[in-house]
Amino acid sequence: MSSAAENGEAAPGKQNEEKTYKKTASSAIKGAIQLGIGYTVGNLTSKPERDVLMQDFYVVESVFLPSEGSNLTPAHHYPDFRFKTYAPLAFRYFRELFGIKPDDYLYSICSEPLIELSNPGASGSLFFVTSDDEFIIKTVQHKEAEFLQKLLPGYYMNLNQNPRTLLPKFYGLYCMQSGGINIRIVVMNNVLPRSMRMHFTYDLKGSTYKRRASRKEREKSNPTFKDLDFLQDMHEGLYFDTETYNALMKTLQRDCRVLESFKIMDYSLLLGIHFLDHSLKEKEEETSQNVPDAKRPGMQKVLYSTAMESIQGPGKSGDGIITENPDTMGGIPAKSHRGEKLLLFMGIIDILQSYRLMKKLEHSWKALVYDGDTVSVHRPSFYADRFLKFMNSRVFKKIQALKASPSKKRCNSIAALKATSQEIVSSVSQEWKDEKRDLLTEGQSFSSLDEEALGSRHRPDLVPSTPSLFEAASLATTISSSSLYVNEHYPHDRPTLYSNSK
Repeated sequence: MSSAAENGEAAPGKQNEEKTYKKTASSAIKGAIQLGIGYTVGNLTSKPERDVLMQDFYVVESVFLPSEGSNLTPAHHYPDFRFKTYAPLAFRYFRELFGIKPDDYLYSICSEPLIELSNPGASGSLFFVTSDDEFIIKTVQHKEAEFLQKLLPGYYMNLNQNPRTLLPKFYGLYCMQSGGINIRIVVMNNVLPRSMRMHFTYDLKGSTYKRRASRKEREKSNPTFKDLDFLQDMHEGLYFDTETYNALMKTLQRDCRVLESFKIMDYSLLLGIHFLDHSLKEKEEETSQNVPDAKRPGMQKVLYSTAMESIQGPGKSGDGIITENPDTMGGIPAKSHRGEKLLLFMGIIDILQSYRLMKKLEHSWKALVYDGDTVSVHRPSFYADRFLKFMNSRVFKKIQALKASPSKKRCNSIAALKATSQEIVSSVSQEWKDEKRDLLTEGQSFSSLDEEALGSRHRPDLVPSTPSLFEAASLATTISSSSLYVNEHYPHDRPTLYSNSK
């Protein structure tokens, strides 16, 4: 799947020139798609629901729709054609897994004419979007349709294990046969809602070889840029909070490992960036002008598998953002390096590329002329590692809480200082009490010794006196304060205070 085709913009200046695909007018293709899907899905509702079996992945149902109509099919003004449906029961399970009811599926595709989109890629595929902005319908080549059919059992297993994925969500694979020509189409989820303007759209592969938008692409009103353009425009990357960043990178790593196990490569990350600040200014201008945009549907809630649900799933914190503000359309909140508030819409596209002989030859030839590690065509394991490294280091980054760390450290240091000071005060007071007790005891012992000495000398005129409580306290304070700085034992021959009474 190509990139800006999902941005939901019809090819500018070519509304009067009808496109053809395999010599078939696009209007005939759109009409046949609606008639064929309307019949097959309606016929499928009569079949009872049951578990998907292995043989269900290889079932092909076919119905002939003549222009004059039949007992089973309505009349139409298109050439006679045959419509084939691949693995109808398996795709019914996929639709139910994402909460798509048969009536809603039919209403989205068949109620209003399909809208043709521009395609900037080199595949030459046609892209259509439903009027309610929910589904993308793309023409695929025979090899791609065949590869998808072989991929279905593994795709089924992966969705059962983890429905939170940025991989394309396939809802149906069909083939229209008319005049000896086979036109195969696949129905997928729409990554970029048309009701939300994408100020920048990027197709990122993690490669640098010829990964810059052409001059013709840049002249479009909504161009799709590439890797080198992103590195120039958003050189600082896009910033997320920790929880969103971890969920996004975990989803990307899991999806890349799944693609690597299927030998898939050359895929891209389609990234749409919506600036919320720009959106507010645009809304004010539109309100002042009062000019409704007939091409763009009104703001609506994305029904199936939004970008936030793809990385977090229902019931997570992202759903609160969507519920509180429906204008986000399920976008992932982020910030630019300038602090601008963004909404991101993303999905992995172009996964129907298997690393076969032609891709090996293409890489070998390019590696001879250019650096082999920079070209987009590479072996699947190296391609996945390079893709993840580019997304992790150059595109998506985590907001670092630089301002919170010093305050935490300061709080911790203050608490530690308080605890230390309390310990010092308590130890000093305890030491003061001990010194006071020892000093009083020691004073009493000195006085008893003096009495004995004086009594032996028969000097009644000299009366020994014990130190007063105030003097003992001041002496203990002096000793305890000095003990904070000098770690030595005090001598036992302390002077004894005498008072001579005449």
